[in-house]
Amino acid sequence: MPDRKPKRERETPHKDKICKTCGRAFEWRKKWEKDWDVVKYCSDACRGNKPGEADTALETAILELLAERGRDKTICPSEAAKLVGGKDERRDWEGLMEPARAAARRLVAQGRIVITQGGKVVDPSTAKGAIRLKLR
Repeated sequence: MPDRKPKRERETPHKDKICKTCGRAFEWRKKWEKDWDVVKYCSDACRGNKPGEADTALETAILELLAERGRDKTICPSEAAKLVGGKDERRDWEGLMEPARAAARRLVAQGRIVITQGGKVVDPSTAKGAIRLKLR
C-alpha cells in the first residue's frame, strides 16, 4: 500500500474583521495565527474598553436624531454628543466626540446607517475629518 501524504491543514481565510469596540476594520496579524477565529478586538485598548452605557446612549441618540430628521437628511456626530453630554458646557460633550464616531462606526457595521463626506458614502474605518451620518 503506498504511503499517504498528510493532508494540509485547512487555513482560515484571513478576511478583515470589524472591532467590537471601535468599529474599525482590522487585518490578520501573524500573532493571531492560532486564534484568528476568536479575535474580536483590534487592540488591547479596545479589549479593555468594551461598549458601556454611554456608548449605548450615543447609538440611541444618533438613531433618534436621524429618525426625527428623516431619511434624506444627515446629522453630525457632535449633535449626538451634545444630546448625551449636555449642551451647556463645551467640555461635557467634547470628550464624547470620539465615542460618538465609534458608535457611528458600530451602527454602520450593523447596517443601520452610512457615513458620508461631501455627500458621498465613505469607509468608516478610514474616514478622517468632518463626517455626516445618514440613515441607510
